[in-house]
Amino acid sequence: MAEITAKTPEKTFLPGGRRRHRKPRQNGTGADLRRSLVLAMAVPVASAALAGPSAFAADNGVGATAKTRDLDTGDRQMAKNLKTRVLDQRLGSNVSGVVLDADSDTTIWGHNASTALMPASNAKLATSTAALTVLGPRHRFTTKVVYGNGTLTLVGGGDRTLTTADLAELAKPAVAGLKAAGRTTVKVAVDDSLFPKPTLAKGWNNGYYPDTVAPVRALVVDGHGVQDTSVDAGQVFARQLTAHGVTVVGDVTRATASPTDVPVAQHRSARLSDIVHTMLKRSDNNIAETLLRMTALAAGRPATFEGGTEVVREVLSRVYGVSLDHFELYDGSGLSRADRIPAATLAQILELLTEPRYAHTLGSILDGLPVAGEAGSTLGPEYGRFNDPDSQCAVGKVHAKTGTLTGAIALSGLTQGKDGTWKVFSFVENGSTADPNAIKDAMDGLAATVNGCYA
Repeated sequence: MAEITAKTPEKTFLPGGRRRHRKPRQNGTGADLRRSLVLAMAVPVASAALAGPSAFAADNGVGATAKTRDLDTGDRQMAKNLKTRVLDQRLGSNVSGVVLDADSDTTIWGHNASTALMPASNAKLATSTAALTVLGPRHRFTTKVVYGNGTLTLVGGGDRTLTTADLAELAKPAVAGLKAAGRTTVKVAVDDSLFPKPTLAKGWNNGYYPDTVAPVRALVVDGHGVQDTSVDAGQVFARQLTAHGVTVVGDVTRATASPTDVPVAQHRSARLSDIVHTMLKRSDNNIAETLLRMTALAAGRPATFEGGTEVVREVLSRVYGVSLDHFELYDGSGLSRADRIPAATLAQILELLTEPRYAHTLGSILDGLPVAGEAGSTLGPEYGRFNDPDSQCAVGKVHAKTGTLTGAIALSGLTQGKDGTWKVFSFVENGSTADPNAIKDAMDGLAATVNGCYA
């Protein structure tokens, strides 16, 4: 259940202070939110009422409705440096960016901030926000085993983190039950009917399968990148049964569990907050696409790309007042080459993370953002990030989501400036012909500029 106004737990990283003024958000449980989303879809409202006033109406990222204040010396120097450095030839000519002060209603700097560009994996910020809001950070996904007519059926529940060890635990009570009934043979089936048959999102191509992303199904084990993750999981389960002395007859088949089948065992995943944390650190496309479908189902929509992205839009605009001007989303991972999100919108999503009232719901996004120089994350040294003379100073100081596609690189996050206040930033480039590593170095330099260590 979503708990948007629940108490704030202790956080190791929680920027915040005076808040930017936004329209009131809806409060209540996940069920309340689902009802409100259904009603919202049935009763259209004017787009101005949905998004609220945007501070990014102008091309330079500073709109007429944005409050202004005199920038201190550090912010003025930062803005001056960014104005020059965003023109770095490595970034190309199609680049946008924005920097917000998290303690005031102030846009410190903007460059084409309202221009919608291909966001790559920065789209996962929107998916995560919707999933945590609709499902709730404590939500767990359940994988079941049921028995009927001589068949054990493994029923997928949208847990993209299921492991062989989990299936081994599910096999134990199944084996015990079979042996108690005097049975030594069984058939195995898989039920992944929670999701419809996999399709390609707009902007995807067959070349993505199965390495970049697997066909999206409700059952998978060990994150295997294979065409049929459900049957693959069933085969792993069958091997666990065999290892415990039960003979599996025939091949693993696909079936739909019957309401009369007897429950045998179930496994519950880690909390959604932990799954989101993992997904962002690794930028896991498969987890993102599964979360999109589970979010759609929880909001009463079809478990499809269309159903999921519809809910993402509703959550961002109606719950949090995020502007959807020029916002186009066709998947949950950002792999779609048709996705378009302005840097201004990405910054608005990230700024939610600085508000203590949202820490309970959205805190795992904040904690899940890769940290500059953090091994095992997409900003780690193994990816060559923040390791050149301009950006090395920001190691450990920048928390940001990466995004990389052919022709699109993005970096959006938060860092604490020299003045001690938290800055929210988003940089997106499309179409640069420079080496991708050089582009990333230039972007890391922009983030270090926001931090103030690259002065």
